Amino acid sequence: MQQELRELYQQVILDHNKAPRNFRKIENATNHAEGHNPLCGDNVTVYLIIDENNVIKDIAFQGSGCAISKASASLMTSMLKGKTVEEAEKLFHKFHDLVTDKLGDNFSVDEFGKLAVFAGVREFPARVKCASLAWHTLINALHGKNESVSTE
Repeated sequence: MQQELRELYQQVILDHNKAPRNFRKIENATNHAEGHNPLCGDNVTVYLIIDENNVIKDIAFQGSGCAISKASASLMTSMLKGKTVEEAEKLFHKFHDLVTDKLGDNFSVDEFGKLAVFAGVREFPARVKCASLAWHTLINALHGKNESVSTE
């Protein structure tokens, strides 16, 4: 990984862990789901308000976990507000390919924006589950699945 991306990775992770965006419960959520990473002890609940046009009008999360887990949930919620359900699902797949190293070094930092910092997670396989927990939980919330997501 490029040195600049490593430094940005650390800054973004620390910033979103210290001051997570959209860290709250949405009382009138239309969709929500819970996720758990038994390996790390991360817990997250994702809340959504999806309108009649399948647009994510609001998204938030609550939970506890490691810095990578919390930063990933924070960035996810920041990027998905105003997107359609279909766009959110596409971004989930792109993010998953990024952190599981399916893209290798063939990804555009511009395409991923701040999410590109999670490319560094692929060097630490145990952390992939931390980074992807909120995203898997999002998919269950989007589809109204009530069962809890587990990364195991």
